[in-house]
Amino acid sequence: MSAVPELRITLAGAERVVAGGTTYGDALEADGRSVIAARANGELKDLAAAVSEGDVIEPVPVGSADGRAIVRHSTAHVMAQAVQEIFPEARLGIGPPVENGFYYDFDVKSPFTPDDLKRVEKRMREIVKQGQLFSRRAVSDDDARAELAAEPYKLELIGLKGGAGSDDGADDGADVEVGGAELTIYDNLDPKTGELCWKDLCRGPHVPTTRSIPAFKLMRSGGAYWRGSEKNPQLQRIYGTAWESRERQDEYLHLLEEAEKRDHRKLGAELDLFSFPDELGSGLPVFHPKGGVIRRVMEDYSRRRHEEGGYSFVNTPHITKGHLYETSGHLHWYKDGMFPAMELEGAEYYLKPMNCPMHNLIFKSRGRSYRELPQRFFEFGSVYRYEKSGVIHGLTRVRGMTQDDAHIYCTREQMQDELKSLLNFVLQLLKDYGLDDFYLELSTRDDSDKFIGTAENWETATEALRQAAISSGLELVPDPGGAAFYGPKISVQAKDAIGRSWQLSTIQVDFNLPERFELEYQAADGSRQRPIMIHRALFGSIERFFGVLVEHYAGAFPPWLAPVQVVGIPIAEAHAPYLHDLAKKARERGIRIEVDASDDRMQKKIRNAQKSKVPFMLLAGDEDIANGAVSFRFRNGEQRNGVPIDDAIDEIVNAIERRVQV
Repeated sequence: MSAVPELRITLAGAERVVAGGTTYGDALEADGRSVIAARANGELKDLAAAVSEGDVIEPVPVGSADGRAIVRHSTAHVMAQAVQEIFPEARLGIGPPVENGFYYDFDVKSPFTPDDLKRVEKRMREIVKQGQLFSRRAVSDDDARAELAAEPYKLELIGLKGGAGSDDGADDGADVEVGGAELTIYDNLDPKTGELCWKDLCRGPHVPTTRSIPAFKLMRSGGAYWRGSEKNPQLQRIYGTAWESRERQDEYLHLLEEAEKRDHRKLGAELDLFSFPDELGSGLPVFHPKGGVIRRVMEDYSRRRHEEGGYSFVNTPHITKGHLYETSGHLHWYKDGMFPAMELEGAEYYLKPMNCPMHNLIFKSRGRSYRELPQRFFEFGSVYRYEKSGVIHGLTRVRGMTQDDAHIYCTREQMQDELKSLLNFVLQLLKDYGLDDFYLELSTRDDSDKFIGTAENWETATEALRQAAISSGLELVPDPGGAAFYGPKISVQAKDAIGRSWQLSTIQVDFNLPERFELEYQAADGSRQRPIMIHRALFGSIERFFGVLVEHYAGAFPPWLAPVQVVGIPIAEAHAPYLHDLAKKARERGIRIEVDASDDRMQKKIRNAQKSKVPFMLLAGDEDIANGAVSFRFRNGEQRNGVPIDDAIDEIVNAIERRVQV
């Protein structure tokens, strides 16, 4: 009888010797609840897998990012099993984990109804309670085809396995290990009899048993094209969420409820700020008078700050000959995101998707000296991008937008200081609008062929951005491959009032467009030198930033941004002239004030003002008029009576000037 071999592994930084056949679960003494998987030499493993010689092993806690992804992936399998038990004709697509949840795609005769989802979720809970085992096994391509002969989409994935793999970008390899590696199937086994309950083509890993899934909930269903292509069949997708604990899931569901209340599309209609008329087309918003006030105030404040920061205002047209974007490279690298060309006078014209090529023409319009640099051009420029209909979302993803776009031309020696100054300018201005919780993302190039320019210039530009980011003291998160085709960028990620992150401002360093446009300046020694170009959008777009602010403030804008800052409410009709006189005086101080002289009762007028989220209400009755005063009411319901008119106006002006929330 041969001896059991011994294997050396590293666990918690210490070397250990274990018997051959020891599983990762045994080595970690994992309970399958708090620790649900292992990481061996950086690769995620099932707890039931056997360790190998030299493994460096770490636990994967259920509440870690990897742990949640594994729980969600396993829950997707449980959902698919439940669907096929209830709807035997359902054919399987893919079922990956995604941010905050999971989904699975199915080919079914009819779309799922809310009642269908209730039935599926009930069956899922029964499967979880049963404690079915997730068991992994390797299979050959032929065996996989034989076992999954009834699953045409799985057969397609098997066919892709030896080539490029699934290209839809959504799967993240959830079903097939591509690139020539082995195929694996996960069996769900009855814990008492070991009989097969269900199986799926998948690379894993998974939780040990369905009882290791602490909390889940099905959310909604909808259509989705197979592998993300409109040329393929439309499947039905069921979305769900899963978490490491019921408490954590409840927190997430509460966040969703709060996010729904703050949805800028809903609030935009309720507060009469903007709309999306069908007559205009998808992704093309119009701003109503109240929304127009907010937008004007946003833009005016930004203009003033840019003037103080040494920017020169420019303006460029909405369309251009296509040759401009051939020179910039956008027609080659970005054409799918542009509206189709218009044939005019024997030339192709395009709606502009970005302002930078036109700003280059302004820089190039005359000779430039080093004494003029840095030269900062700024424009509220309207641009148009052909976003697919499936990704358009309110103001945060539109087809027509206005960018607060700046392009800075500087010498190589000025670049580092300019980047630090730019980032500080951006962060301070965002704070002025009420956002003050940030981290930074550094987007760099990868090995793909979509990037232009020399590796040396990319390295210089990337390092300059990195140093500027480090100097800010903010967390810096890498984003490999996320750069624009012409240069790396820093993105400011801002958290809103309920903790969601939004990508807002971007700063990009560009060595390439100055080269393509042959931009030059005369240096101190008389030589002709190429400037460095820095692209900078502070809001990203006015529309998107507007939507973010609506959700951040839940529509209750601080007084300086509120479209109506004050409503005068007469207690009786006879008191209205007093408030009209007050309103005239307030307007002379720059206050946006209305007097509600409608036939509604006073209490309804107060409710209407609160519903409209007006910051201040000034009420007046006989006693107020006699004393030259008002009752000063805040939108949170607090009220001070007998406040002299001048004091009330001073307090409102002070709140507006300080840009504080009330």
